[in-house]
Amino acid sequence: MTGPARVFEDEQSGLAAILAGKIVAGDVMVLRYLGPKGGPGMPEMLAPTGALVGQGLGESVGLITDGRFSGGTWGMVVGHVAPEAAVGGTIAFIQEGDLITIDAHRLLLQLNVSEEEIARRRAAWTAPKPRYTRGVQAKFAFNACTASKGAVLDNY
Repeated sequence: MTGPARVFEDEQSGLAAILAGKIVAGDVMVLRYLGPKGGPGMPEMLAPTGALVGQGLGESVGLITDGRFSGGTWGMVVGHVAPEAAVGGTIAFIQEGDLITIDAHRLLLQLNVSEEEIARRRAAWTAPKPRYTRGVQAKFAFNACTASKGAVLDNY
């Protein structure tokens, strides 16, 4: 599927858009800043995917995230995107309306934006402030490695 990006900076705003009927067949939802550092801890995205199924959109809406999915999730979904948005992964540079292709048969996830435009967006990007600045979650966000390496603290 190829569709326009519908970009959300957290799970709650994405879920609210689904429940309000603002997500339609053909959209590709982007739920970002939910990876090991951004979440922190990679929250599980069963609520948004369950809401898509409940709205009858489980087979017609894509969803990509730097968060994670459980075994109960199905549909055109891609999780554990790395590098995550919080550290400047490409998912951070997706803008509302950008065309995204998800092709499960070819194992393809593609942002249909030129390399020059991605470079321009990267140069203008600044990392968001951490969601937590004290306590266990702040320590985890600071120390966790990328999802592609297990989102663990083994390097520290």
